[in-house]
Amino acid sequence: MIPTISLAIDPALASHRAEISYIWRTLLTGMGYGWHEQPWGNAQVTIAYAIDPAQTPPASIVIHARPERWANPAQTHLLGAKRWNGYDLPLLAEDQANAQPTTATGSIHIPDDPIFAAFWLLSGYEEDQYPILKHGYRDLSGTPMLEQGLLRRALASAVGCWLADLLRRSGCPPGLPRWPHGATLAAACGHDVDYPEVVRWLEPLRVLLRQGGRGLGAALDVASGRRAHWHFRSWMELESRIGARSAFYFVARQGSLWEYATGLPDPFYDVQAPHFRALFQELSAAGWEIGLHASYRAYTDRALLAAERARLAAASHQPIDGNRHHYWHLDPLQPEQTLLMHEQVGFRYDASLAHNRYLGWRRSSVWPFFPWHRRLRREIRTLQLPTGWMDDHLFGQKRFNPGDRYALLGELRETVTKQSGLLLVDVHDYVYDDKLFPGWAATYRELWEELAARGRVWFATPAAIAEHWLQRAAQIAAASKGLALAVRHPTTVAQ
Repeated sequence: MIPTISLAIDPALASHRAEISYIWRTLLTGMGYGWHEQPWGNAQVTIAYAIDPAQTPPASIVIHARPERWANPAQTHLLGAKRWNGYDLPLLAEDQANAQPTTATGSIHIPDDPIFAAFWLLSGYEEDQYPILKHGYRDLSGTPMLEQGLLRRALASAVGCWLADLLRRSGCPPGLPRWPHGATLAAACGHDVDYPEVVRWLEPLRVLLRQGGRGLGAALDVASGRRAHWHFRSWMELESRIGARSAFYFVARQGSLWEYATGLPDPFYDVQAPHFRALFQELSAAGWEIGLHASYRAYTDRALLAAERARLAAASHQPIDGNRHHYWHLDPLQPEQTLLMHEQVGFRYDASLAHNRYLGWRRSSVWPFFPWHRRLRREIRTLQLPTGWMDDHLFGQKRFNPGDRYALLGELRETVTKQSGLLLVDVHDYVYDDKLFPGWAATYRELWEELAARGRVWFATPAAIAEHWLQRAAQIAAASKGLALAVRHPTTVAQ
């Protein structure tokens, strides 16, 4: 039985209904509640979303809408030096959960439109204000997201947690659990397979660049063939001991050293080679997932992305349900155009929305979600699994993430635990050897062991997590009425 709430939305917000319906559906799905939308009138509802709080139907909770923000989200800036959306940053969820009735009818009134704030974060308007760097990366230098650690707070899904707490205090039953088997959070790893086979004359130089003189012995070992990057069984053994399974994302386009040197940094291996075909069979037989690591320029051409998916499927004899883009390389100006391509190609999920430099959640959610396409004004039907940590954040990119790495990962873990979310991490295939990459694999292992020791964690492949969330979302939608989304066929979008 799906717990259901009644909701009324001010008809004066009609011109923004697509966006408003999307964010309400997204939040309520994450919270585990179905919805019955009611006409704006005199009927009692659980929540009224109103422009004028004095002119609302009877409601347990009245949330004050800010139509001027909905009218121009690209020009809205909610992140200030000390306050976010009118709330003290350290007490975002807690202050609102402690809201008290403010009218004679006993309704709880919530000011300043946290619903819009969740939309602004989740749909990418927040990141539009930042400069674009090489590879399409965003520069967050000096921003509250970085300086105040807000990337690690997942403010969009925090709004959903606050609202769920408020509903329970108003007498509603708890929402549908987010995860199976009584788990309070989910955890998954996707290994980007970038350099499984070393270039023996080149890799020693890379070792010395990373480690200086301390890496001389390891560099000589690589040059002589005593150390390599082929560690698939090592990862499998590590994860098996914890009771976990992960995904390996392979690049289906074979690059070259010359292309790499001239600005096209795709890996050099061939997924159709016999030893890769044997590897795919071994991985899938043991329960590990095979996914696509879309090539550097795949975001520019839907046909290219589809061909890469088909090539990997043919080589692995496995369905390719998931994707993560190499270098996180989406359309720099319109990431939703790349995300739409995932739907058009047929991926069940993608995991490419992350910051290359910064630890935390790029779209401020630890819950899976369907991304928003601004021009089509609808959700994209390929699920987004938010990635919170890439291994290099705490090593090669450490200057952007200062502090003790275990404390930083502990902060991520606590955010996911508090919000009953997903902790999806990206650990590259080639960093297992502690002599070549000191501390990289150990950091991942200790994080996973800590989670396993706590218990009530669902370790699963990203594909399994996506399938669970898709089925759960469909179940909630089937029990709901209203909040309709206009869906246009994706091929109407100019490519």
